[in-house]
Amino acid sequence: MLPELGQIALILALLLAVIQAVVPLVGAQLNREPLMRLARPAAYGQFAFLVFAYAILTEGFITQDFSIAYVAQNSNLALPMHYRFSAVWGAHEGSLLLWVLILSAWTVALAALSKALPLNFVARALGTLGVISIGFLSFTAFTSNPFERHVPALSDGNDLNPLLQDFGLIVHPPMLYMGYVGFAVAFAFAIAALLDGRVDKQWVRWSRPWTNVAWGFLTVGIGLGSWWAYYELGWGGWWFWDPVENASFMPWLVGAALIHSQAVTEKRGTFGAWTLLLAISAFSLSLLGTFLVRSGVLTSVHAFASDPARGSFILAFLVIVTGGALVLYAIRAPKLVGGPPVGLYSRESLLLANNILLTVACAMVLIGTLYPLVADALGWGKVSVGPPYFGLMFFVLMAPLVWLIPLGALTRWQGDSLASVWIWLRSAAALAAVVAALAWITQRELPLKAVLGIAAGAWIVFGTFVFLRRRWKTAAPGQRLTAEMLGMSLAHIGVGMFVIGVVVTESLNVERDVRMAPGDTVEVAGYQVRFVKAHHEEGPNFIADEGVFEISKSGVVLSEQHPQKRQYLRGQVMTEAAIDAGFFADFYIAMGEPLDGGKAWAVRLYYKPMIRWVWLGALLMMFGAFVAATERRLRQTVREEARLPANSAAVAS
Repeated sequence: MLPELGQIALILALLLAVIQAVVPLVGAQLNREPLMRLARPAAYGQFAFLVFAYAILTEGFITQDFSIAYVAQNSNLALPMHYRFSAVWGAHEGSLLLWVLILSAWTVALAALSKALPLNFVARALGTLGVISIGFLSFTAFTSNPFERHVPALSDGNDLNPLLQDFGLIVHPPMLYMGYVGFAVAFAFAIAALLDGRVDKQWVRWSRPWTNVAWGFLTVGIGLGSWWAYYELGWGGWWFWDPVENASFMPWLVGAALIHSQAVTEKRGTFGAWTLLLAISAFSLSLLGTFLVRSGVLTSVHAFASDPARGSFILAFLVIVTGGALVLYAIRAPKLVGGPPVGLYSRESLLLANNILLTVACAMVLIGTLYPLVADALGWGKVSVGPPYFGLMFFVLMAPLVWLIPLGALTRWQGDSLASVWIWLRSAAALAAVVAALAWITQRELPLKAVLGIAAGAWIVFGTFVFLRRRWKTAAPGQRLTAEMLGMSLAHIGVGMFVIGVVVTESLNVERDVRMAPGDTVEVAGYQVRFVKAHHEEGPNFIADEGVFEISKSGVVLSEQHPQKRQYLRGQVMTEAAIDAGFFADFYIAMGEPLDGGKAWAVRLYYKPMIRWVWLGALLMMFGAFVAATERRLRQTVREEARLPANSAAVAS
């Protein structure tokens, strides 16, 4: 009975999504206040039914109700309780339910926090989100129903994919979806502004906190996915330019461009049309990522929820949403009134350069990801686009962006002189040069590219501190360190740490694949690794061969590590690496196949210097985005200026 109630809840949520999409949009067009006011209760009701449906599916996993086909496919009696909760989104149907639930949560947040905004604008924004909900709820309810029955009910299930039986599944998909779906709010604001016929600074001001939060969630989601792949797959890598990784990276790049473009539009009244296009593109790329992950058109180690038969639905929805938005943009955007002129050397021009580099980088990733698919469809043969292409192209595009970051922060609006900016930044340049020189002196094996990368990362960090110092000296007491400035600074420091972490770990990484028997010792990067013993371990739903390894230096034992080779109940074999993690370096041990009848093992030994800085940098970027979203000035604007100004740049209706 409960699964049927879950399906009914999905249908009712869909009906409310239709009301949310149609009635407020009609009301806004006809200027009928009662119709517009239906948007909020429809959003609240839709969320309530989706929470109910999600709770029922979760209850099915907790109680191991194998009469539900989805539960039977992705769980079994031996699955630990904490993985039963995350198994809800471990495959296609459940992950889609999580997707629409998070979309509904963003919609409810907008409905609750937008009471000071003009009613017609809110009605159009919530109506746009309702249209998106219709698409995904229809897909979930009619083609990907997570409540389908298995008749007769099974006595035991198939089990959750062993790769997914990890803490990473608990945190990575929800955070990633929060970012993906969060861009729907910026998209809805852009569509509402276009429908309203008044595209001005005000809609951007309202949109900025939402965009920052969405980008922050996407940042941490990508970082968690990178960390999960690093320790779970047994390869010791943090990024592989995998199609699914690229699918999440593209909206991140455009989202970063959108954040900077919104700042220019909101503060200077220029780049309005470009900001609209970025808002549309960010969410469209999120939909494209959803399609790539689920359609099966591209092969990926990360694609656990793919379904080729259903991918066409998402593709059609992508075409409708993106195509409709672009048609509306094509009609309205050319009528935009431009902002003030932009100086050749100004903060506006530097942020424009930032946007160009980020969007071109996104286009490069998009071409590299889709070209093999297009080539195969056109009969050009099987083509593989791998890390050499992405690495080279990304380095070429991102190198100038990295050097522009401190310049953009310190340059004044409308116009400035490079000489006056350099007076402030010369100390940062000197310190960056000193750091790079020390790195080269202490690590002579560093290639020139890595030395320049360390200098670039240090340049960003020290340049950011110079910016904070200037703000403290020159800004008015109440404006010295606003939430927006602090958030921007944290994010930029995170970028600097990320750059340093990437170039150091890629340049000084040491990898050794060796044969080891108990008692053997191998030296890696000045450390001694001794294979103490191997023994059998039994987990709740697996058996494992576990190795005991000692890591020492100069005769002093630093740590003991316990990598495993697991075999799950359904026969799947998994490698569980052991990692001695540190702020400046990781030591990574993974057991391969047994050799000589189990007397010895193939062992992977990796030394990863400063690999943690990659993820610490991502965390700082996330915190920076969240802090910037709390800017009081933006909240005051929502409360006190909740109407479109008469002198705003407008689009003729």
